[in-house]
Amino acid sequence: MVAGLRDGTAIVGIGQTRFAKGLEDTELSLACQAISAAIDDAGLEPGEIDGLSMFSMEEGREVEIARNVGLGDVTYFSEVGYGGGAACGVVGHAAMAVATGQCRAAVAWRARKRAAKASRPWSQVSQRIQGHWQWSRPFGLLRPVDEIAMLARRYMHEFGSSRDHLANVALAFRRHANRNPNATMRDKPLTREQYMAARWISEPLCLFDNCLETDGALAVVIVAADRAKDLRQPPAYIHAFSQSIPAQHQVMTNYFCEDPLVGPSYACARLLWERSDFKPADVPVAQLYDAFSPLIPLSLEGYGFCARGEGGSFTEDGALEWPHGRLPTNTSGGGMSEAYVHGFNLVLEGVRQVRGTSTSQVEGASCCLVTSGEGVPTSAVLLRR
Repeated sequence: MVAGLRDGTAIVGIGQTRFAKGLEDTELSLACQAISAAIDDAGLEPGEIDGLSMFSMEEGREVEIARNVGLGDVTYFSEVGYGGGAACGVVGHAAMAVATGQCRAAVAWRARKRAAKASRPWSQVSQRIQGHWQWSRPFGLLRPVDEIAMLARRYMHEFGSSRDHLANVALAFRRHANRNPNATMRDKPLTREQYMAARWISEPLCLFDNCLETDGALAVVIVAADRAKDLRQPPAYIHAFSQSIPAQHQVMTNYFCEDPLVGPSYACARLLWERSDFKPADVPVAQLYDAFSPLIPLSLEGYGFCARGEGGSFTEDGALEWPHGRLPTNTSGGGMSEAYVHGFNLVLEGVRQVRGTSTSQVEGASCCLVTSGEGVPTSAVLLRR
């Protein structure tokens, strides 16, 4: 199975809608637009798509997608949970379906209407105190930013990291977005002075440590590697894929284990690199899930780009910036400055880096790491030329 997945499939089509706050289109309409664009990009016909892989948060939309996009018989469909942890997961599930013959061409996607306040995790809190939330929300951790702020403060205390390190993350991603015509923050430069003067959202996190609130949709098409060679676009081969739920994990509030700063990325990375011909030192560009800036130092450590406790200092001297950083990261602007669609825009930017079409293109990018959420059951893919 592992040997069959390694380079056995490829992303051959990508599509997206525009990003904005308060689009008139429904989530279903946005999904259909992005999927249709991805199919067109691949040079395929809708009837050739027979596999679907989606976020469970879209609540059983497979039938509507198949009918409205004009698909034929669908022989594989799956859903992956945990929001920000699912973007690479749906890609990996689609790749496994193609590699094992469950379908010939699969679509993975994410569509989201985030502008509506009722859609946000901290709305209607009184109705959301069941399950694991009963141990955190009654004590004031109402929003994801509050939960991550706890980890950020712990990280700063243990390793001496500073707000300057978080600013390095925000500034790098904003500069990448300023070169991306499709980014929400395309025309909004950010300075260190502006970052430091920004209002608190949940100390030690300020406004610019947070992802955007975005409406939009994105999709990819995946086929077998031998078929990919004959299609319109240069293939981005899915070289390795992994998922993880660490032992004794608690979603977003993993404070009660032996080491709260060892998150799901560690287990996910261990499996990913075991399945890969590449190692962290071989990766020239990365798309790391960035709902909040502290997740970047944690992911840099978890995926092996630096030692434990060195994620903050890794960001110094423009390390995350294009073109001269040692690991240009989130080169389209990421969730903090391009769009926040549960990290699926990171998948598309990974494909663009491999194709050579990014607006912050890393020269000779032979591969690109893409990760999903840190703090939740997660996933990662390594794409290659």
